[in-house]
Formats: sequence, structure tokens, C-alpha cells
Amino acid sequence: MEKLKNLFKAKADALSAEIKDLLKEHGSKKIGEVQLSQVYQGMRGITGMVYETSLLDAHEGIRFRGFSIPELQAKLPKAPGGTEPLPEGIFYLMLTGELPTEDDVRALSADWRERSKVPAHVFKAIDAVPATTHPMTQFGIGIMALQTESQFSKKYAEGMAKKDYWSFAYEDSMNLIARLPEVAAYIYRRKQGKAAIAPRQDLDWAGNFAHMLGVQAKGFEEAMRLYLTIHVDHEGGNVSAHTTHLVGSALSDPYLSYAAGMNGLAGPLHGLANQEVIKWIFEMQKALGTETPSGEQIAGYVQKTLGEGKVVPGYGHAVLRKTDPRFTAQMEFAKKHMANDAICKTVWQIYETVPPILQSLGKIKNPWPNVDAHSGALLVHYGMNEYDYYTVLFGVSRALGVLAGLLWSRALSFPIERPKSVTTANVKGWLKGEDQIWGE
Repeated sequence: MEKLKNLFKAKADALSAEIKDLLKEHGSKKIGEVQLSQVYQGMRGITGMVYETSLLDAHEGIRFRGFSIPELQAKLPKAPGGTEPLPEGIFYLMLTGELPTEDDVRALSADWRERSKVPAHVFKAIDAVPATTHPMTQFGIGIMALQTESQFSKKYAEGMAKKDYWSFAYEDSMNLIARLPEVAAYIYRRKQGKAAIAPRQDLDWAGNFAHMLGVQAKGFEEAMRLYLTIHVDHEGGNVSAHTTHLVGSALSDPYLSYAAGMNGLAGPLHGLANQEVIKWIFEMQKALGTETPSGEQIAGYVQKTLGEGKVVPGYGHAVLRKTDPRFTAQMEFAKKHMANDAICKTVWQIYETVPPILQSLGKIKNPWPNVDAHSGALLVHYGMNEYDYYTVLFGVSRALGVLAGLLWSRALSFPIERPKSVTTANVKGWLKGEDQIWGE
């Protein structure tokens, strides 16, 4: 069917050129309340959904129920002797809008421990694919295998009342969150060719995850608590959150909804970016022949990257117009716990070097680092050099935000999401003044 493939390419090239011309001449014209350019360019900036758990401000950064990351680092409960917030606390906050007490967080930790038993068939499902399979693919398989435990699906099939949707979505979400660390840790150990480590009953959610990963380095539990807190949510429009919301709006259960969100997180333009950052740094070090490149060397390599038509991974954000507060939180953690680490020093040198170069181009709205620009360096410091696994860590954290958001959608009885779409032929007719039906 090479003929069909070539014909499709020719048609696509022609329409792509036509759309480019349309946007150049008419991109600022409004269809209803939105500009034509927004219709074609990923619905960027269109306010089209309600998402209760967090809000991203271009100039202030992410806020969880009104609290900034520095505020939450100070206010949320911590593990005994620890300095970083427990992820249980931010989940409680997202779900209730209230800061939890120490007792609230301990109770949630205990609840998740009680729910944490993973059925044996989940590990068998993961084992059915080669250990070399990308960790995010294995993670998706594990989540889908867990779906056999969905109470929401069982009760829906039995004919549950609409008023009870939220209750069984809650049970599914809590069970799923409780079991994710063991599934994710199993994949990591499998990737290393090592035996799984059994969970402990005396640790918090993040501390137990760190234990099951098998990383013995001092401070790793605290690093995981920070990592799993700051990656939980980034309002509702990002791919993983929106996908979870969208699939859930069809009344797919939380397992199916979250699995869909993780398939979105695995994309290079979303969660896979943290993998791309550390890969780029390693490649730069190899090309320059040093683990501690100077600012001048980094600048030259950045110019080379840009000259090849590539982006500098970890820099820029679709919404933010400042340094990502999540980057800052990780940088402060690193300066406190690993000030002399070579990779971290390189990340900080990149931070000094890249923004001025991107600003000089005159086309970059946000030349500042995002969360992915630093996370890999922390993990490498603790011996986690398997950077294709990093997005799984991101996914475990993101479960807290997207599932809290999903619960609010069910509790508020939000309807199925169904935006209107049009064809380019419709657009051309509209520009000519012909009558168009834009809604249903």
C-alpha cells in the first residue's frame, strides 16, 4: 500500500501549507470566544475545564489549593526527623482543601499500607514482556492488570446509583495509589536483574517506595518525599491530567483513566522530558570530554544543539514565564545535601548559561528551566542511572494529583467531555462569510 501512503503524504503536505497561510492571514480572528490560531495550535490558552486541586499561574508558578511549594514545604507534616513534606499531606490538601494535621497524615499512611497488597497476577503480567521493555510500558501493563480490582466497574455493572459514583471511585483511587509504589519498584528491580524487595509496614508511602527501590544512599528517602510531592499536579490542562479527566468523564474507572494519563505522560513533550534532560547532559559531557564543563563550553554546546534544530531539554514551559518553583526546590535540596556533586554543579552552570542564550533569540517566551531540568541530577547522585525509568517515578507522583482531580469530577457529577471540532473546509467557508454550524 505504498501508493496510499504516498498519496496521504501529498495531501497532508498540501493541507499543511494551506493551514500555515490561513493562520498567517487570519490567525487572530475569533471563532466564538477563541482565536483561529488556538483552534489549530493545541487549544493553547483556552479555558475549557474546571480542575479543583491546583492552579498554574504564569508568573507565580503552581499553587496547590492556594499554597505555593515553599509554603507547603514549611506547612505540611514531615517524617520523624525529616525536613521534606510527606506526599500524603499534599494529597489530603488537594482532596479536602485543608492542611492536614500530623494525625491526618499518619492515618492516611496507615490506610495506604492496609490497601497496598498487589495481586500476584499483576507481576505475572509485567513478566510477560521482556525486561528490556521501556519501564513506562511495563508500568502501563501493571496498572491495567490492577484494573481487575476495580470496585467502580463492578458496582457500575450491577447498576449503582449516580450519587454513589464518587464513593467507589474513591475506593479505586485509594487502592491504586497504595499499590503503585510496589508495582513501580518491581519494574525497577526487574530492569536491574535483581529480586524484588518486600514492602515494610513501618514506613510512609514515599519512604516505603524508596526502600523497595533498593537505593541505600543516605538521604534518598527524603529525596523521594520531595520528588513525589512536587510532581503531583500541575493544574488540569497538561496531557496526563487532562487525559485522566477526559477518559474518566466517560465513566471509565480510575484504573483505566490513570493508565490513559500515563500513556500521555510517556510522551517526549511531557513526562519523558526528564529522561531527555539527563541524556542530553551525559551526551554533552561525552562530547566535551569532561564531567565539569565550563560556562563557555556549555554555551558552545547549547549553540550547537540549537543550530541542529533541536531544543535544549528542560528549558521552556507552555504556561510558566519564570523559573519553575519545582526546579528551585530541587536545587535548594541539592545545595543542602550534595553541594559538591558534579552533575548538580553542571545543572547549575547550565542554569546560568542557557537563559541568556535563549533570550537573545528573541522568539522564546520562557527561557527558564522547568522541573525536568534538575530531577535527573538528583537521581543520578543517588545511583539511579537508569534514566529511562525516571518517568515512572514521575507517574507514581502524578497519581496523587490526577486521581484527586478525578474524584472531584465524580463528586461534582461533571459530564462527559465533548468539545466541538471543525474541518479546514469549515474554516475556509467561515472566513468567506458563509453560514456555519459551530455547535451541536
